[in-house]
Amino acid sequence: MLAALVILPAVFSFSIEPTAGPPLMFITMPEVFKQMPGGFIFAILFFVAVLFAGISSLINLYETPVELLQQKFKLKRSTSVFIILAIGFLVGIFIQDAAKLGLWMDVISIYVIPLGALLAGVMFFWVLSKDFALQAVNKGALKPLGEQYYIHGKYVYCGLTLLVYILGIFYGGIG
Repeated sequence: MLAALVILPAVFSFSIEPTAGPPLMFITMPEVFKQMPGGFIFAILFFVAVLFAGISSLINLYETPVELLQQKFKLKRSTSVFIILAIGFLVGIFIQDAAKLGLWMDVISIYVIPLGALLAGVMFFWVLSKDFALQAVNKGALKPLGEQYYIHGKYVYCGLTLLVYILGIFYGGIG
């Protein structure tokens, strides 16, 4: 979100045609940096920040399967990390083609992510008890959330998530 608040105004202020995805970051942004006074410095800072954002996201993404291998198969952490990195590397080799990657990302963003959000909402607000849900949400809170939060989560969040999921399937994505 923060990147969008920086990138999009810069693109429009330099009258560059906005695109989406990798072309925006790796083609459009270098053009913006070329036109800026001191753009070389900003380019270095920007791409180093992108690098650290990617690494921190990867650590978070890989933590769950690494932990699963450690607990389920009693593997050492280093062995679990190596297995997950190897799987990620092999998958990356096969989806590096832009056409395959685009299709893969469409499947993930249109079907998998909204389904995960819907299932999480259904589990939290419909399957688990109301008391458990409110206790979990209010753990450590200075100002506890109450009945309204639960009602909004159960009906508004789950309802809107279901709507997004159905519209995404019907329209092939709604973003």
